[in-house]
Amino acid sequence: MEEKKLDINSIIGFVLIFGILLFWMYQNQPTPEELEAQKAKQEHVEAEAVKNEARSAEVREAATLDFQDSTAVANYKSTIGAFGFTAPSEGTTKLENDLIFLEIGNKGGQIVEARMKQFKAYDSVPIYLVKDGNASFSLNFTASDNRVLDTKDLYFEPSLSKNGENQVLSMKAKTSPTQFLEYRYEMKPNDYMVDFTIRSQGLNGVINSSKPVQMQWNLKGIRHNKSVTYENRYTRLTYNHDDGKISKLSEGSDDEETETDIKWLSYRQHFFSSILATKENFESAELSSKNLVEEESPSQGYTKEYTSLVPLNIQGGELSKNMHWYYGPTDALVLDKYDGFDLDDSIPFGWGIFGWINRYIFTPFYAFLSSFLPAGIAIIVMTILVRLAMSPVTYKSYLSQAKMKVLKPEITELGEKYKDNAMKKQQETMKLYSKAGVSPMSGCVPALLQMPIFYALFMFFPTSFALRQKSFLWADDLSSYDAIAHLPFSIPFYGDHVSLFPILASVAIFFYMMMTTGQNMPQQPGMPNMKFIMYLMPFMMLFFFNNYASGLSLYYFISNLITIGIMLVIKNFILDNDKIHAQIQENKKKPKKESKFQRKMREMMEQAEAQKKVGKR
Repeated sequence: MEEKKLDINSIIGFVLIFGILLFWMYQNQPTPEELEAQKAKQEHVEAEAVKNEARSAEVREAATLDFQDSTAVANYKSTIGAFGFTAPSEGTTKLENDLIFLEIGNKGGQIVEARMKQFKAYDSVPIYLVKDGNASFSLNFTASDNRVLDTKDLYFEPSLSKNGENQVLSMKAKTSPTQFLEYRYEMKPNDYMVDFTIRSQGLNGVINSSKPVQMQWNLKGIRHNKSVTYENRYTRLTYNHDDGKISKLSEGSDDEETETDIKWLSYRQHFFSSILATKENFESAELSSKNLVEEESPSQGYTKEYTSLVPLNIQGGELSKNMHWYYGPTDALVLDKYDGFDLDDSIPFGWGIFGWINRYIFTPFYAFLSSFLPAGIAIIVMTILVRLAMSPVTYKSYLSQAKMKVLKPEITELGEKYKDNAMKKQQETMKLYSKAGVSPMSGCVPALLQMPIFYALFMFFPTSFALRQKSFLWADDLSSYDAIAHLPFSIPFYGDHVSLFPILASVAIFFYMMMTTGQNMPQQPGMPNMKFIMYLMPFMMLFFFNNYASGLSLYYFISNLITIGIMLVIKNFILDNDKIHAQIQENKKKPKKESKFQRKMREMMEQAEAQKKVGKR
């Protein structure tokens, strides 16, 4: 009766809450006058947007005319207003050091080409981060005469100078000899980072300070790797915000986000990154990422398309913002050199403790080994040392299996004795484990302890710049797949090639599973077929790793071979089943003190057994 009353009260409560919500929605719905005002406001906003787009279109059209034609020049100057003071002139200015080559266009004052000088793509083409219009950078603002202007349509006047050993390029869009909008680039020797400043002088009467200035940065990531789907998996828009928090847009689908207090924006293209950073944080930004890769394709030239819209503040009618461009490798050893920016946080080391192990142990450890060993040998040496370090855990796991194997006849006997009483069977089995000093979970704990190591290594190989284009045996690039044969067709989820290291790794995994689970896999009612899983897992690994970094498959192959060897040594030379059996028998004779948890579990099982007997009566 009490339960029924409780149900009725719950229903009444839900009805009342629903009624209150309906009343609140009714009270807060807009009046007809408010609806009309909202409609008028929306129509005004849309009309203004159409006007602004028309004005921008006029500027773009004028900016593409032949400036040898005096009429066209006059039309261009008339369209852009005060900024027509700068004479339109096609051309570019080059900045370069030993590491990077930049080309800055007069039109827009922006970087139109960014090329790595020490790296090439998988097809021996130089690494371009900006090329053929895949990127744009501009400011969108409203002039005092309500013209909507975009700096990518304006012409800038270049001036190249020196600041010590640094190259300085000043790009000015002038409204008079002393009034201008300036982009200032300063390139240092042997440095991937270029200082970049936006500032205005004397434009407080030219720029409409009541309307926002939007900085827009667009980029389509250029493909650099053999497998575009694999590269795309590690191509993401990453950003540092809210006092050091690192966030990312979606890896595999279109995504957008609005964030505040942003320190840097990274357009990561797997092993190379385009980064815009500032020590004077951006107040906010609208970010978007569009996935351009649907499937593996040799003709796909781009991976993702990024857009960032960042409002800039006008102070005293003028603009001033100090920033830094980084065009270079996504390499922890390089990015870590830029103090105060934490750019190495843009690398996907992994989350939590896994990322910590990858970042502070495996990355520097491999860098040390590869400094005097060939890349493939360094992987093998690192694998051997990791497996040896984990061998005590392997020993514990195998010892637990050996103990369970020794107890199996007694467990089988209990199963037969209490086959009609599952509760009693469980109770007696737990007693046996307790007396013998064996825990059925002890085999799982070592496996769990190894998980951080395995996951950290899983993230290390795809993100380690040190592996890029390093060859070993038949693999010409340990950061990509090691194709030994190309198929005339593509197999879903597998690809159009055959990689050998994943085959070797899958075979090694199969034999490892045979040794650890294949000898004793009873089929339990209602449970998955363990033998089927044993055969399925290596097969799935074969498919999964076919397009992955061959260095990772090499690691799994060597790791499983070493583990099999360690287990054979433990089984044949260290563990003695007779001694284990004798020790278990000794443990049974010793008085066993129950822990609070064990006592509680025993009491609960005894109570359940007693209630079951009462129920039968």
